[in-house]
Amino acid sequence: MRDVLYLEQIEQAEVLLKPQRVEVLRQLAEPRTCTEVAARLEQTPQRVYYHVKQLVTAGLAELVSERKVRGITEGIYQAAARSYWLSPRLVGRIGLRRARDELSLGYLLDLMEEVQADIAGLDRAAPELPSIGVAGEIRVPAEQRQQFLHDLQTTLQDLFTRYGGAEGDAFKLAVACYPKGKERD
Repeated sequence: MRDVLYLEQIEQAEVLLKPQRVEVLRQLAEPRTCTEVAARLEQTPQRVYYHVKQLVTAGLAELVSERKVRGITEGIYQAAARSYWLSPRLVGRIGLRRARDELSLGYLLDLMEEVQADIAGLDRAAPELPSIGVAGEIRVPAEQRQQFLHDLQTTLQDLFTRYGGAEGDAFKLAVACYPKGKERD
């Protein structure tokens, strides 16, 4: 079982985004038969089997083994991953993509999609994944906003210039600066 499965195909999202299938998939965190899942969810095995087949076809669950029960072959299924990430590209945005203006929210959304796709593609089985995540909140008076953005851009450009050679391991650096919204519960 993979740790994360990154969903980039609309067909996979359509299969997953049904409450009944999410519940079936949760039950398949451990290898189980459709009969076992049905008993846990108080459903008929046929109904669960239908959902499991949809999940298997979409690559969200898999047949891990089979066993004979009273002369009938019964499949044992398991979820393909512990968690599933839905690509923001699947949700889409209304209208044309905005120009890649570094100061636009459209650019920021595109950047976050790219970061999410990059992280999903990392080999989590690798012995070492050198990475760092830093987040913080700063307060900048309105009259200093432009200077702050300039200083931030200059500092980052200095790092890109200093470490931007052709030698060594490649790392991607993405910095996002946006107005902080209201706190969510």
